[in-house]
Amino acid sequence: MRLTRLTAAFTAILLVLPTTLVSAEENGSSDEEITQGEGTYTGKDEVVYATLDAGGNQQNMYVVNNFTIKEAGEIIDHGPYTSVQNLTDLTEIKLNNDRVEFSTDAEEFYYQGNLEGKPLPWNIDVSYQLDGETIVPEELPGKDGHLEIQIDTSRNEEAESTFFENYLLQISLTFDSGIYENIEAPNGTVANAGKNRQVTFTVMPEKEESFTVDADVTDMEMDAIEINAMPSSMSIDEPNTEEMKSEMTTLADATKEVDRGVGELTNGIAELNDGVAGLYDGSAQYKNGINELQNNSAGLLEGSASIKESLQQMSEAVGAGSGEMNISEFNQLEDGLRQIAGGLQEAESGLVNLKDQYGQAYQAMDEAIAAIPDNEIPEEDIQGLYESGADQQVIEQLVKNYKAARTTKATYAKVQEAFTAVSPTLETVAGSLNEMSSNLTTMADEIANSLDNMDIDESMKQLQDGLQALSANYGNFHSGLKKYTDGVAELAGSYEELHGGIAGLTDGTAELEKGAAELHEGTSELASATSDVPDQMQQEIDEMMNDYDKSDFQPVSFVSTENKKVENVQFIIKTESIKMEEEKQEVQQEEEQESFWDRLLALFN
Repeated sequence: MRLTRLTAAFTAILLVLPTTLVSAEENGSSDEEITQGEGTYTGKDEVVYATLDAGGNQQNMYVVNNFTIKEAGEIIDHGPYTSVQNLTDLTEIKLNNDRVEFSTDAEEFYYQGNLEGKPLPWNIDVSYQLDGETIVPEELPGKDGHLEIQIDTSRNEEAESTFFENYLLQISLTFDSGIYENIEAPNGTVANAGKNRQVTFTVMPEKEESFTVDADVTDMEMDAIEINAMPSSMSIDEPNTEEMKSEMTTLADATKEVDRGVGELTNGIAELNDGVAGLYDGSAQYKNGINELQNNSAGLLEGSASIKESLQQMSEAVGAGSGEMNISEFNQLEDGLRQIAGGLQEAESGLVNLKDQYGQAYQAMDEAIAAIPDNEIPEEDIQGLYESGADQQVIEQLVKNYKAARTTKATYAKVQEAFTAVSPTLETVAGSLNEMSSNLTTMADEIANSLDNMDIDESMKQLQDGLQALSANYGNFHSGLKKYTDGVAELAGSYEELHGGIAGLTDGTAELEKGAAELHEGTSELASATSDVPDQMQQEIDEMMNDYDKSDFQPVSFVSTENKKVENVQFIIKTESIKMEEEKQEVQQEEEQESFWDRLLALFN
């Protein structure tokens, strides 16, 4: 559309211009004004041309204004121009106090206005390094080495912000493939352009950027850097995010499920820790009881040995001196029997008390072990926990303590029979002591009751037989008691190690519960943070769309806020080329020799 418009305008100029020249010659003056009424136009375009030096410093600026004429006549435009030039025909253009007046009957009208001191909306800084050393552009022509060009763009605070906020910049650098090699441009695109290589960078609206180009150069020369600025007015279609939102919803649901599972795991670990704490208390009671039993075993065994020795001595004494014993010796025998019976009763009482304490300790330990959950966590669930993104150290501690709890429960199941047998054994031993104490008391009572009328020889014989039988039976009992106390000592030593393991397990499960609580807190935060991820994602997309969608931008004049019906403003900015001095002079001469037609054709091109 733009090209058709320009072509039509150019054709109209070619058709109108000869007629205008002939008419002017016939009237005797080529500067005669066209007398018309007030004209109107449907729209106006501004193309701002600016030149920079090779470092990016602003030099010259002019604006080509293009009007689409609706009604022929006088048109008013505005701008702080230092001078103006008609590019359509030879009629005069008036410039007075930033007011431009011209008359035309052409369909398209162009004029050029020259500006001084008006800043561009962007600061553009170009710097050069050769072989790592900063170098000014004037020293670059003809140089060899590794070249780095850095281009920095930023907002010019002295200019109107509208163009910085709504325009995108396209920066193009052209490199002759004959003298440049190994061209690299991060954040840019490199393309072939005939025998040259073209590097292009894009700066989005409201952005300040920095770009670099690296290349190896021989006999360094470089064409002008071209910078085009145009409105970012293309409408951006909102992407279809339904599938992505569905995936995000699945992620949020999965995170919520992980949090629920970790919550259940935390509750289970809390129960485990309570059970293990109870196990530790019961184990401590059992350990104290078994240690007390072991400590009392030596006294018990010593007392039993004394009883055994006394019975042996009594049996031997009765057998050796049955014909010589008098009543006083029987009284001593009676007292000895009662003392032995009393000792056995004390031993029995101690064993009964020990049995009760052991029973309480064993019950506490058994209940604590039973409180450890039987649930077995499948290996795939443990692996899933590792892959959930939770703290790996906490998970490692969880798994370690879970396995320790399982091991403790399994070990207890294997040795439970030995623990169960202790109470019945203590009860049997206590019963035997009670029975022996009763027999000795009965013997003492019988001796006391029958001293007056007994047959000494017969009684002594019966007493000797009874004492010998009692001594023999007590010898067997004492041997069994010794084996029992040896077993208690071995059990006490072994249980010390088991209790130490339970203590370690208690510390581990307490730490495990703390870690599981922290893990649950983390998964809860994660679940809370991801619960509205789909909405957050949509919000972010909407914000990004708003940042880059400038389709509602209404063009304004770069030259003057008084100009109306502005349809398009475009910036064409060029830096100086870096050439040998002779070539630069030739280019300048060519530019100075450009005619009106050259500039007009260049405009259309």
